Amino acid sequence: MTVSIPLVAILGIVVWFAWRYMGLRAWHVLLCLLFGFFLAATSAAPEIRRLVAVLVQSLSRAG
Repeated sequence: MTVSIPLVAILGIVVWFAWRYMGLRAWHVLLCLLFGFFLAATSAAPEIRRLVAVLVQSLSRAG
C-alpha cells in the first residue's frame, strides 16, 4: 500500500489528540500499540491490510 506512511502519521495524530483532549491514558496507548504489533503477526494481517487499502481508495475517489 503506497499510503502507509501518511496513514500512520494520521493515526498517530488521532492518537495524540485522543491522549491530549479525550483523557486517553498512556497505558491505553501502550495497550493499543501492543495490540497492533501482535495483530500484525497474525494471519489476519493481510486481510486487514486489504481492507484498509480498499477504504483508502474509496475515500480518495470520493474526495
